[in-house]
This record gives sequence, structure tokens and C-alpha cells, in this order.
Amino acid sequence: MRHLMSPLDFSVEELDQLLDLAGDIERHPEKYAHTCDGKKLATLFYEPSTRTRLSFEAAMMNLGGNIFGFSSAASSSAAKGESVSDTIRMVSCYADICAMRHPKEGAPMVASAVSSIPVINAGDGGHQHPTQTLTDLLTIRSLKGRLDHLVIGLCGDLKFGRTVHSLVRALARYAGVTFIFISPEELKVPGYIKEDVLEAGQIPYKEVERIEDVMPELDILYMTRVQRERFFNEEDYIRLKDFYILNNKKMRLAKEDMIVMHPLPRVNEIAVEVDNDPRAAYFRQVQYGVYVRMALILTLLEVHVC
Repeated sequence: MRHLMSPLDFSVEELDQLLDLAGDIERHPEKYAHTCDGKKLATLFYEPSTRTRLSFEAAMMNLGGNIFGFSSAASSSAAKGESVSDTIRMVSCYADICAMRHPKEGAPMVASAVSSIPVINAGDGGHQHPTQTLTDLLTIRSLKGRLDHLVIGLCGDLKFGRTVHSLVRALARYAGVTFIFISPEELKVPGYIKEDVLEAGQIPYKEVERIEDVMPELDILYMTRVQRERFFNEEDYIRLKDFYILNNKKMRLAKEDMIVMHPLPRVNEIAVEVDNDPRAAYFRQVQYGVYVRMALILTLLEVHVC
């Protein structure tokens, strides 16, 4: 039995196999429509989510399986003080696989240590968001044709953004990748990411404040929102939330084949006018998220389709 806590839980070869499976699901959805008949997915979401929770549920339904769970800690026995360990032991009696989102870093890891079913980390605080990373990798590979030799700009909240941290760790394993970090001083990528991942692997990167200065270099621009829920000080949030807004004027500086990604939800960091640009890939990214979660469920349940 395997769990997914981090994108690094899969080797590069295993990631390629997973993305190949997701691509086959995209091309031949009918082949997979009943592969999880009789299987049940529990979605244990201790904090709000729209895309991730619904994407998991859509993925399991597309495979013919069933779903149940809760969408906030207040609607679970956590409100009565039940521990994560006790909750997963109980859920293991009901479900075949579980997706857990929790505001505390490491909570899904605690659950996996006592679970008798596969546990998928659907986001733990500001730490990891591995299934969003799998979605991002599938989006990049599908639209750019490769995961290596790319210049990737990550813009916005790079300090608290778990999607950014996970994506950097995953892409750092591919040859020829260069990172450009675009953020205000207060939201720079954490030092441990730079030291433990990039500098340790001799991976080129640079940090800038102005998005306009690097737009012509980018193959991919990964925008993120400034997350109110990660701030202790409301004044800091208000001061920084509109620091970067991507609009058509900035898009005119970019390559014709650059793609714009965003883990969503967006607030106002991407102007609505950009939605009509063919390089805007963030809603296609959502659809890729369903395919890759279908592939992940099949992989962890060890369901093989000929």
C-alpha cells in the first residue's frame, strides 16, 4: 500500500508513467468509466476547498466509484476534539482510499502512519500540495510537450504558497529547468527551498520584483494569489494583495507560446481580459486536474486497465 504525501514520493519514471496514464484517460475516458465500480473515496477536508475537493469527487465518479466525506472541520467530529489519527482509523473501515486536506502541516502524514487505506495529501497548510503539482506537471507536459529545458516564472506569494513549493521540488528533478521568482521582499520564496533544493542541486534561479523585467524570458508564468488565510496581520495582507496584476499590456511582452498557469482561485491577480488570450491555460489546468487524480486513484488502488 502506498500513500501520496509529496510529489517526491514518486520517482521521475513513476511520474512519467502516471502522466502517461492521465493522458490515456483524457483520450479514452470510456475505457476507464467502470474501473472503480464498488470502490469508495473519502474526502476529509478540514479547511475550505472548491477545485481540489470537487476534482477528487469528479475523478472518482468518472471511474465509476462512490464518494463521501466532509468539507470543513466544523462539520466533522474534529469539532468535538477527535484526533486525525482516530478519524482516519474510523474512515478506513468505510472507504478504500482517502483524500485529506488540513490546515496543519504534517496532518496527512500522521493519518498515513495509522491508516489501513491509501491516504492522499490534498494540501497541508503552507507545506505541500502534491496533487496540484501533478496537475501542473500534466498541464505543462501536455501544452509544452516536455518538462525539461524550460524557464519558469513563479509570481506572487512565494513564501506561503504550497503549490509553488511543491512545483519547485518536482521540476527541479528535470534537466535544464531555470526558475525566476517574482515577488515583493515580504513574500520571497523561503530560504530552505533555495538552499536545500536549488543550490544543493546547482539549479539556476534568480529573484526579481518586477514582472515586466522578465516576461520575454519565460516559457511558463505561474501566477499565485496573495492568501489572506496565511497572514497574521490584516494590514500586511491589504498592502500586498494587489502587488501584481497580470493584464494584456504585460502579456504583450511575453513569447507567443508562453503559457499562463494559476492554481486558482484567483482574486484579481489576473485581469479577466487575459482569459481570452490563447496562452491562458488556467481553466484547462482544472480539467487536467481531474485526469491526473483519476490516474492517481487507479495507481494507489493498484487497478490496472488493459
